[in-house]
Amino acid sequence: MIQKTRETVLEIDLGALAHNYRILRSKIGKDVKMMAVVKAFGYGSDANEIAKKLSELGVDYFAVAYTSEGIALREAGIEKPILVLHPQSVNFESIIENCLEPSVYSEFVLREFIKTAEKLGQKEYPIHLKLNTGLHRLGFDENELDLVFDYLSKTNAVKVKAVFSHLAASEDWKEREFTLQQINKFRKMAFKIIEFLPSRPLLHLCNTSGIFNYPEASFDMVRSGIGLYGFGNDPEIDKDLKPIGTLKTIISQIHEVEKGESIGYNRAFKASGKMKTATLPIGHADGINRQYGNEKAGVFINGNYAPIIGNVCMDMLMIDITGIDCKEGDEVILFGGPQPAPEFAEKGKTISYELITGISQRVKRRIILE
Repeated sequence: MIQKTRETVLEIDLGALAHNYRILRSKIGKDVKMMAVVKAFGYGSDANEIAKKLSELGVDYFAVAYTSEGIALREAGIEKPILVLHPQSVNFESIIENCLEPSVYSEFVLREFIKTAEKLGQKEYPIHLKLNTGLHRLGFDENELDLVFDYLSKTNAVKVKAVFSHLAASEDWKEREFTLQQINKFRKMAFKIIEFLPSRPLLHLCNTSGIFNYPEASFDMVRSGIGLYGFGNDPEIDKDLKPIGTLKTIISQIHEVEKGESIGYNRAFKASGKMKTATLPIGHADGINRQYGNEKAGVFINGNYAPIIGNVCMDMLMIDITGIDCKEGDEVILFGGPQPAPEFAEKGKTISYELITGISQRVKRRIILE
């Protein structure tokens, strides 16, 4: 039984994580590998605990955004292959020293990584070639492939272990034609690379929405980030997944407020009548930003909805508890349980990704085991 909290915590349910992993696995072929994306502290949760659990479950690969995130996983004992999605040249030696696999997405990155690998005496060090198929963020264009082949033909310091790209709108059926164009472009570019290479690399393209909506594009491996954490960018998909995170806090103090009195900075809220308010020990420094204030969003106390009133402070926020049976020290749920993160995020005109990855590291993480 989960105990009531006595402080601000983000509870991370590893049982829900395992459920999501199995659902995602069920959508792909038995021979298709699974890469778990654990960047940004495991989408705002706890990357080390997430990676350890997924390793137990049999995940094949991990992906992080930056080198420091990969090193942290290695230091936590993670031995599975780790792809660094956005490596920087200043970190290339650290990537090799920690057996990380870089995404190589431009001539500069390819040239400089080969230099580093040669300097460190590497032979066939694994790299992932990133292709630009329409997102126009990172990646080689089709007209640059001959340049890539030229660099690769002049060294044995690196080996193309995988070729990948990223879908721009796989969750949006209105963009189905564009997504199919991306898949076809990836297939065309990838097979041109395969014809050049002495051995066949892994191909990976699908993200979470791609896994559900474009299973024909699974290739050799798929990548899931947000799906592992319980969100599928689609209400129908969300029904099959379980959010792993619940953000909780407590009531610090209760006030009786008279009509006409103001609450919080800049007197942004004024009572229209006699009311009761509660102050919570969480604010925009914890990831609950000012956009949620002034009754845009709210929280749940003992099953009752309580709107956030006034401007959110750095370390605190205030809520209207008029008519709610509660006391100081009672537990408060911001998202999870009765209010899923996408619902809370929508009230702040944002998305669940921004909300969950923005929860400050000063918020205590509490691991809930299966």
